Amino acid sequence: MPPAVMAAAEGASHHPEVSAAFDPRRPGWRFLFSSPWHLIALGFGSGLPRFAPGTWGTAFAWVSFVVLDRWLDDTGWAIAIAIGFVLGSVAAQRTGARLGIIDSGHIVVDEIVAFWIVLWLTRSSAWTAALAFVLFRMFDIAKPPPIKRLDARIKNGFGVMLDDVVAAFYTLLLIAIFRRLAHA
Repeated sequence: MPPAVMAAAEGASHHPEVSAAFDPRRPGWRFLFSSPWHLIALGFGSGLPRFAPGTWGTAFAWVSFVVLDRWLDDTGWAIAIAIGFVLGSVAAQRTGARLGIIDSGHIVVDEIVAFWIVLWLTRSSAWTAALAFVLFRMFDIAKPPPIKRLDARIKNGFGVMLDDVVAAFYTLLLIAIFRRLAHA
């Protein structure tokens, strides 16, 4: 077990809201509800699954976008994304510190806010949204330059959020190229 994980596991016993069985590699429902920051960082539970939490967080982003889009116009989305980025940075920092892994895969607020950006700026068919989903996950997992470098260098909540925004940029760029080629 990495030293940071061991330290977090040892430190877990000093926090009454977390049981002695706390596993920082896989937070559970008790951890999720122990702080509003954890609730935000773990995507309201979408980051809890053991398998592919980032994909589940991105799926939550898609569903929540569809629901919220009924009430938010462009200005509303710009504000929601800006607030989401700031709150997400704080939530990721606090939750990552509590887990002992600053960029835990279970922290999915970064996927949520970044994928909201993609959906907001593409505003098109379900097929385009599905393509965006696949592309975004591909970039988030593969971490092409400069994403991998950002991920390695900026070890805080801001860095957690930033690398996914760059993945969103790559996704938007590829969709724009596809659209351009389709209309050429």
